[in-house]
Amino acid sequence: MMAAGLLATTAFTADPIPADLREMALATFKALPSTTPAVVNNPITPEKIVLGTALFFDPRVSASGVFSCNSCHNLATGGDDNLETSIGHGWQKGPRNAPTALNAVFNIAQFWDGRAEDLKAQAQGPVQSSVEMANTPGQVIATLKSMPQYVEWFSAAFAGDTDPVTFGNFAKAIEAFEATLVTPAPFDAFLNGDEAAMTSEQKQGLTLFMEKGCSSCHAGTNVGGEGYYRFGIVEKPSADVLPEKDKGRFAVTNASDDIYVFRAARLRNVALTAPYFHSGKVWDLKAVAIMGTAQLGEALKEEEVDLIVAFHNSLTGKVPEIAYPVLPAETAGTPQPVSQILGNKG
Repeated sequence: MMAAGLLATTAFTADPIPADLREMALATFKALPSTTPAVVNNPITPEKIVLGTALFFDPRVSASGVFSCNSCHNLATGGDDNLETSIGHGWQKGPRNAPTALNAVFNIAQFWDGRAEDLKAQAQGPVQSSVEMANTPGQVIATLKSMPQYVEWFSAAFAGDTDPVTFGNFAKAIEAFEATLVTPAPFDAFLNGDEAAMTSEQKQGLTLFMEKGCSSCHAGTNVGGEGYYRFGIVEKPSADVLPEKDKGRFAVTNASDDIYVFRAARLRNVALTAPYFHSGKVWDLKAVAIMGTAQLGEALKEEEVDLIVAFHNSLTGKVPEIAYPVLPAETAGTPQPVSQILGNKG
């Protein structure tokens, strides 16, 4: 009886769910909008979305004709490739884990180091990277102009342009499509007033998420993705989780304060996007425990980790239905796939 009583007094008990939890959450987070968000200097139209959808899925924008945007940002598997680091041209391994394309429009910038200011800039990077698509803007445009259907789609999407088939418009069309990849989740329903949208465990996890300080970095519309923070604020993670040679944002700014600084991971759909961290070394959402010690200086109890993970599951949203596009037919003038690297960006 004494042993049972001792167990009863030492067992973990979560704090009660605050009566004003929703109001507390609304001070830190924002629900996803009900319409496609606007992007800077790129009015989104149905014609751009049609074109951008085709370009997102077309492997012919890569030098080898093998890799499309969807290769690393597979919309059927959470918007990423579920690999430690992505495979690119010549089966090279990239240096970092591929972030999801879902809800990426809400990030403050793109890539782990924020080197692309928006989705237009991001769309142009992988095409030219020697370890990704290994292509050049000129070769991409020559490929697209060789197919009459693409010329028609570009002309419809950019009707006011004298020469609509450009690399800049290529990027704008992909951005327009990616802006539609918004995934409303139970958490959004809760923020919008549906108290029953989240389970009690998920609400307890949300409470812990805010009380422990996780929401200091993971806040806003994307529950992250809105700021830059050092990985290892309190305790530096092991070298496999935080590789010594990857200095993060330092490579962009050359500022010593940015060594091991990365854009905070967005947590929407995080349950679908293992493995985790920029290194892709952790395959389980118990990654929460690593964040506890590294960023908060606290060894989270197993039960606390489980509840925070339950909250993460409330961020899994409904992916919009996307019909796989029938792509334009090649012609005799379409550049043939090549094995050599055409692009020269690392």
